[in-house]
Amino acid sequence: MKQNNCILIGLTGGISSGKSTVSHIIKEKGYPLIDADKIAREVVEINKPAYIEIVKEFGKEILLKNKSINRKELGNIIFMDRISKERLESIIHPYIFQEIKNEIDKLSIYNSTIFLDIPLLFEQYELWKEYDIKFNEIWVVYLDKTTQLDRLMKRDSISKEEALRKMESQMDIEIKKAKSSKTIDNSGDMKFLEKQIDKLLEKLI
Repeated sequence: MKQNNCILIGLTGGISSGKSTVSHIIKEKGYPLIDADKIAREVVEINKPAYIEIVKEFGKEILLKNKSINRKELGNIIFMDRISKERLESIIHPYIFQEIKNEIDKLSIYNSTIFLDIPLLFEQYELWKEYDIKFNEIWVVYLDKTTQLDRLMKRDSISKEEALRKMESQMDIEIKKAKSSKTIDNSGDMKFLEKQIDKLLEKLI
């Protein structure tokens, strides 16, 4: 089933798997791509409706000197308290998903295929169904765990233990691979990566 007469493809992966690189390549090839994380940041900008509701709920103590939300402080609050986490999500989710729907509506006028970059797509899959956003396909950017661990340690300059904790906070990459429609193997060089993406894109035409 097509949504708004276009094909909607979810793009996901594990931490340090290279999803951002794949997103960049897809955009360079002329395909529209909606960045869910970017929208999540935009809806809580100063004086936007979600921002006003969050400040009302959690108080001005969560603000930085420039009046923007201190994400680290807010993160500490919701990490320690499940109810606070649920309150925050109940505020921001409607704005995030409505904005994503608005973007889909605009892009579908002139495009037959739209990509949606979502780091935690499977972790939050029920939410996408709840907001009636249906994916025709889901592509996962994949790395075996050993390579993923090595790249994460190098990228963030962190210990093996800390890298493992970050990886374990997400769904296992093997489970994501099994749940996905298509797999993009990012264990090789850029040429190998682009070749896979080209083959997948050709099948969409």
